[in-house]
Amino acid sequence: MSEVQSEGTAVEAELRTFIETLTDSGTYQQFSEASEALKNDPEASALLQDFQQKQQQMQLEEFDQSVMSELKGLQTEIADNETIQRQQASQEELTELLQKTNDIISDRIGQEFAQSTGGGCC
Repeated sequence: MSEVQSEGTAVEAELRTFIETLTDSGTYQQFSEASEALKNDPEASALLQDFQQKQQQMQLEEFDQSVMSELKGLQTEIADNETIQRQQASQEELTELLQKTNDIISDRIGQEFAQSTGGGCC
């Protein structure tokens, strides 16, 4: 086995360990449970879908005060919906954990780890 293959295998093993540790974490478990609860809550799902549709309507059409009022009403309902709030809070906590992880990796390798390099071809 070449040194490059050995190094790649070691990195993959560490990555699997990292993923397992992440998915076993309480933060990830809470996010997973809250996301599943949201998926299984038809009222919360409908609220979010209505909100997204109204947002799109506002973007595609000229300003309409009645649509804006509906959008504000939906925002209030979303803010009062426990299932949605639980999912959003757990998503924020998971995002924070992943950002801290990114910061640690970036610090250790001496450059931004999860940085977009632009991509694309031409």
